[in-house]
Amino acid sequence: MRDEGRTPDYRFSLANERTFLAWMRTALALVVGGFAVGLFLTDLWGPVRIGTALTLLVAGALVALWATHHWLRCEQAVRRGEELPVSRFPVLLCLVVGMVALVMLAVVLSGLSEGR
Repeated sequence: MRDEGRTPDYRFSLANERTFLAWMRTALALVVGGFAVGLFLTDLWGPVRIGTALTLLVAGALVALWATHHWLRCEQAVRRGEELPVSRFPVLLCLVVGMVALVMLAVVLSGLSEGR
């Protein structure tokens, strides 16, 4: 990477790294959430529990992979003096997390209506 382009102002590289680390925290939170749903929500109907847990775990893995790829692309763009790459991935992630939240909301409301 250091052979590509010119060395940028270190502030840009550090800002790119902070963004990468924020995405990695998001990935870790998704993985931990998936793990918690899979292991601790044992009262939840099996397919919903497993589906929600797997969705969160896969989303966490995808975020970690995407974050690494995006960090590299941004670092290369900064070194080349190009515009930063645009990605639709954050929108996709928001949709997935929103759908999981709606499923969990439905589960909680159904549990309340059953008197649990």
